[in-house]
Amino acid sequence: MIALAPDISRLKQQHPELFAAQNRYLRRIALIALAVLLYYVFFFEYFGIEWSRLLIGCQQLGRYFLRMFVWQDFANWPFGYYLSQIGITLAIVFAGTLTATLLALPISFLAARNVMHGSITRPISLLMRRVLDVLRGIDMAIWGLIFVRAVGMGPLAGVLAIVMQDIGLLGKLYAEGHEAVERSPSRGLGAVGANSLQKHRFGIFTQSFPTFLALSLYQIESNTRSAAVLGFVGAGGVGLVYAENMRLWNWDVVMFITLILAAIVMMMDVISSRLRKRYISGKAVPLWQPAGRD
Repeated sequence: MIALAPDISRLKQQHPELFAAQNRYLRRIALIALAVLLYYVFFFEYFGIEWSRLLIGCQQLGRYFLRMFVWQDFANWPFGYYLSQIGITLAIVFAGTLTATLLALPISFLAARNVMHGSITRPISLLMRRVLDVLRGIDMAIWGLIFVRAVGMGPLAGVLAIVMQDIGLLGKLYAEGHEAVERSPSRGLGAVGANSLQKHRFGIFTQSFPTFLALSLYQIESNTRSAAVLGFVGAGGVGLVYAENMRLWNWDVVMFITLILAAIVMMMDVISSRLRKRYISGKAVPLWQPAGRD
């Protein structure tokens, strides 16, 4: 360590601007950390939150976690009921995400600026983006409450809630995927006489398909986690089991359901990884092979 001191001093003399930039970076990090700390202090003081409440809450969470891992009378649990509600949740997720994907894909072309680039079609792109912002800005649980009042309690309300939020989210992400593609293929197709639909299909969607597939698969995983909340508002699924057992302080059942959902999400991740590898990476296809000699 002592031998390194002269080397560091020499480096500081040779590269003063580099060490000055490092010092500015460290000061900036320190100021950001101080600002975050002051924000937390302001937050607790402004809303009258006592620090003792935070400590008591941490102790209560510790008790809940202990009760989650002590499964009492496990053999007599209604596993059929729990698994049926999980199955309903998965059915809601797949129906809602698939429907949203099919609807968001054509809408995304209307929202893509490189597709709607004409003077007449540009306002359509702007309008579609604002519509997608509104759909995405309303949480899935709020959509669930709206549709429970409209169509009644049950899986249909959950499917419609997922569809409305996912159209806004996937439509925006698909549109950004379309905008990120290389424009040369579309120009080449236009040069050989392709119409607009053919240019969008073969020049844009062919390039944005990996993004489309990856986002769709990820959204299925995400909705599996999020759809549990729909049961709290009466939109069907495993959320009802969560609500019942939380109200009865059956934290062991809550943990059991949570572990099953986590295992399902892991399996979905493995399946989606293989699908992405198969349909995004693909395999090399030889364009031409010399004919073998007889």
